[in-house]
Formats: sequence, C-alpha cells, structure tokens
Amino acid sequence: MQESDEKTLGRRALLTGMSVVAVAGIAAGAGPAAAQTGGGGFQPARHPKDAWLGELPGNHRAFVDSSSIVGGATAVWNAGNMIDAHVSEYEGQPSDYALVVCFRHLSTPYGYDDAIWAKYGSSFMRNADPVPVTNPMKVPAANNGQHSLPELVEKGVQFAVCSRATRRMAGAIATVTGSTADAVYAELAAGLIPNARLVPAGVIAATRAQEMGYGLLFAE
Repeated sequence: MQESDEKTLGRRALLTGMSVVAVAGIAAGAGPAAAQTGGGGFQPARHPKDAWLGELPGNHRAFVDSSSIVGGATAVWNAGNMIDAHVSEYEGQPSDYALVVCFRHLSTPYGYDDAIWAKYGSSFMRNADPVPVTNPMKVPAANNGQHSLPELVEKGVQFAVCSRATRRMAGAIATVTGSTADAVYAELAAGLIPNARLVPAGVIAATRAQEMGYGLLFAE
C-alpha cells in the first residue's frame, strides 16, 4: 500500500507541475505561434492576381478542386449538389454562394469551350472511344450527377483553369501539329468556358482561396 500511495503522490505532483507550466505559458503568451506572429496572428499577403476571389459576392464561400478527368466530372457533380441542397434544405438562393470550381492538371481541358474540344479533343482524351468533339461536361450525365457546365454557369459558379497545365498541354499539342507552344497557348486561353479565368496555378488558387475564407473540397 505504501508503494501504491507513493506512485499516486508522484503522479499528482507531475500533473500539478505540468499544470503550473501550462498556466504560466498562457499567462506569458508563450508558444511557437505567438513567437512567429509576434502575438498579432497570421495575416496572409494579398496579390492583385488573386483579388477576384475576394470580390465574388455571396454569404458562403466554397472552392471545389479537381486534378483528374474523373475528378473534374465529380467537381461538377459536387458543385451542383451543393447549390441544390442549399436551395432545397436551407431555403437559399444560388447567389448566396461564392462558389469556384478548379480545373487543373488532367481536368484542365474541362475549362475549354467546344471549339477547342472539336480541334484538340483527341489530345485531351486519347483513349476515349469515341473521342469527344465537345466539352463532355456540357451535358448532364451519370459521371457528373446529371449536372452540367451551362447549369453551373447559370447559377453563378466561377471556374479557375490552371495556366501552367494549359501551357504544358499547348507544348504537347504544338509538337504534334507543328505549331508553336505560344500560339496554341494563346488559342487555349482565348477558348475558355463562360465564367472561367486562367489562374497562375490551380494549386495556388486552391490555397489562396483558403486564405480568403473559402471551404476547400477536393473532388476525386
């Protein structure tokens, strides 16, 4: 019994000591976060190229990211469901949302219009049979939850299209067609879907959106 009592007293002393240290730390404002920010809290830098994210109207902010062919379709599905649920379950309006869908990496071509798909669809989906000659997300289908790009555009959804992926695709297309990468890039950049804009990098847009209070959802 004596040994048990000693162990109990030892644990109590240890916990008491830890509590004193913790309280002292709080009182002094100590800790890595406080030391790094000087006690003022983290404030992300702002850049003109990201300003549009802060200017979108809406009481809710959401950023749906995608990086694959399947993920791009899922992103359309997620965005459509998000607005529909808000309208039906919260008695809201589509305009309540500042909602951005990001097409980057392999989902980037979903950000191009039908004219681009008609010309370069075989480069975007080489293994498809048949090869799409219009943007596959233009029409409701099973893989996008019966939602579509025109529907999302009508509801005010915005689209971020990765410029770095666009430039990479332009280089690959130029190699096959005998054009120049700059010429193809300019063509792709001019052929975006409505409500879309090229962003310096999709991955940066995703992180900058979070800094501006957007909820992030990654579509797979």
